[in-house]
Amino acid sequence: MRNKMLQTIVWMWLASMCSGCFDGSATEQAEEVVAQPGAVAEPLPLGLPSDAASFPKLDLTRDWPWWRGPGRDGHAPATAKPPTQLDVARAKWQAPVPGRGHSSPTVVGDQVFLLTALEAEQRHLVLAFDRQTGQAQWQTEINSGGFPARNHPKNTEASPTLACDGERLYVAVYHHDRLELTALNLTGEVAWRADAGKYRPTMYEYGYAASPVLYQDLVIVVAEYDGPSSLQAFRRTDGQPVWKTERAANISFSSPTIAHLQGRDQLLISGNQKIVSYDPANGQQLWEAAGAATATCGTAVWDSQRVFASGGYPQNETVAIELGAGADQRPRANWSVNQKCYEQSMIVIDGYVYALTDGGILYCWRATDGQEMWKQRFRGPVSASPIYAGGHLYCANEGGNLYVIRPNPEACEVVAENQIGTDSFPSPAVAGNQLFLRVATGSRQQRQEVLYCFE
Repeated sequence: MRNKMLQTIVWMWLASMCSGCFDGSATEQAEEVVAQPGAVAEPLPLGLPSDAASFPKLDLTRDWPWWRGPGRDGHAPATAKPPTQLDVARAKWQAPVPGRGHSSPTVVGDQVFLLTALEAEQRHLVLAFDRQTGQAQWQTEINSGGFPARNHPKNTEASPTLACDGERLYVAVYHHDRLELTALNLTGEVAWRADAGKYRPTMYEYGYAASPVLYQDLVIVVAEYDGPSSLQAFRRTDGQPVWKTERAANISFSSPTIAHLQGRDQLLISGNQKIVSYDPANGQQLWEAAGAATATCGTAVWDSQRVFASGGYPQNETVAIELGAGADQRPRANWSVNQKCYEQSMIVIDGYVYALTDGGILYCWRATDGQEMWKQRFRGPVSASPIYAGGHLYCANEGGNLYVIRPNPEACEVVAENQIGTDSFPSPAVAGNQLFLRVATGSRQQRQEVLYCFE
């Protein structure tokens, strides 16, 4: 049974801490920091979002409902205690996954969900598995045909991670030169569809990758390419459009995220040499600051006073943006280093930024000033984003190695190195004491994707 008492306590605590956060107000001046003089960010429990009360059908102490987990920052709730030593022969279960995709597992209640693509048949499928046994429950085709002629070899036609609010699943896919948002109920029936507009990259035909983000009663998607680009919000219940904000015509792949900073919720996204903040309730820009790169793939992360982002084209750059505390202070670059987390996102733990770069070097930087505490070489390349659960950092590379590290600014403490499959691009997911991994074994015609559950 779900821990309803604990969830109720969490909602009551959040409501008391975040009263006034959901009024949807926005500044009229695009680049000014939205804060009262002397305001500081209100602390929130790790692994929980500021708008938790908007999702009464979720149990955020044991679900992993969307990209980067319940708090949208790679942190599992403090109660999560997944294993560190993983042996495929002793997995709780494993299930074959048809097709190919980089969609990470979404775990809600007693179900695990994935997006996948049957590329030869040009079909997009949403899959559901039983959380306790791994048995396939249903699969729903959400699109047939219209796949792009080309895609980047490291991308797939099923890279976005599904988002779930406890009642419906939301998925954004690229087909027939358009971006389509689809909502399904938890038995696999399509609830609604929404057209998010034309999407047809021509300068860089690298497909689509951004995951939808849920906020209050909205589902928000981004479409960025060398054509009309935008952030758009649709109503979760029926798919009706709520707001649309234009973005620069620029190919990028970063998923937006939402952080509670400077006393309010902010929608953050990097790309086009900027980090930009929007009001997630209405799409109005709050501020922007120069940094990162033109093309980025990772999702921004943050602490109470800074936002961190990384990019890999045309330059390698990881940057920290200092937010400032007064209404007359604008965000500014605080520090930067010439390292890149291009495909993957970073993670912030106890005042330090941990980044496993594309080449497989794990860095620990002090969040306040970028001081390099240490670096440790692991095997690369790397595409998956790290997660933090049970006091450990889980980092996967493309070769199927899952490193388990105890975060420590004094030294890199490797707890375990596990070999799970022969290729691994999706990021791990943690729900309660369970760790979920989507990997593949074999190559070419013999390649088979597998979903593992370890407990």
